[in-house]
Amino acid sequence: MSSADIAFIETCKDIIENGTPVFDERVRPRWEDGTPAYTIKKFGVVNRYDLSKEFPLLTIRPISLQKAVDEILWIWQKKSNNVNDLGSKIWDAWADENGSIGKAYGYQMGVKHKYREGEFDMVDRVLYDLKNNPCSRRIMTNMYNFQDLSEMALYPCAYSMTFNVVDGKLCAILNQRSQDMLAANAWNVAQYAALVMMLAQASGLKPGELVHVIADAHIYDRHIPIVKEIIERTPFDAPKVTLDPEITDFYAFTPESFTVENYVHGEKIGRFPVAV
Repeated sequence: MSSADIAFIETCKDIIENGTPVFDERVRPRWEDGTPAYTIKKFGVVNRYDLSKEFPLLTIRPISLQKAVDEILWIWQKKSNNVNDLGSKIWDAWADENGSIGKAYGYQMGVKHKYREGEFDMVDRVLYDLKNNPCSRRIMTNMYNFQDLSEMALYPCAYSMTFNVVDGKLCAILNQRSQDMLAANAWNVAQYAALVMMLAQASGLKPGELVHVIADAHIYDRHIPIVKEIIERTPFDAPKVTLDPEITDFYAFTPESFTVENYVHGEKIGRFPVAV
């Protein structure tokens, strides 16, 4: 089984067996019928994925790597906060009549800041440091801008990255304040693993370890039966995922730059309710 299967199955089992139920009507998320979306959760979950050994793509259910990469490039490459620039509909519920999600995600990545070397947005600063200051312990991004929270349709869930070069390999820590295990976990792991691969290749490095830190890892009440069924499925070996070696400019990558081979996976799950 893949490292993604191991982490997902173990985390979900731990949440179901040892998690804390949150049945408080003051919870923010609601189901489509307006009722509170309760959860069972674990606090402070940490999962590690060694990208030098395999790509962490879930096999007990299919994950579209191209669609996951499309979203991460929407944020990190296009630096967009408009759903019309995105190839999927996953953000439509939070968009206004013009397609904007406010000063969230891609908007924050495109804001320029002053440094001794000049002005950079967060993405270009990461690329600059990986090439010029690979020993730095200050290569970070943070989309959780308190000044702009009131103008965001949704506070960032996966909000910060810390990068560190270890023996020629790019390692990263993804910090996430909140994680819907069914809807987002495998998706986020795949897209941020892909992001590390792209940043590494653009910087003349190899991909290293991705560490995923989740403050509140939860399963929604209406998702528990679905999750129980998924984690009892038979997992398969991780597929081979490669990145077009000819591309060295981060802004030239596309979802099609990735090739997935030998991806054997379980059945796709049907539509399930999403709390918003």
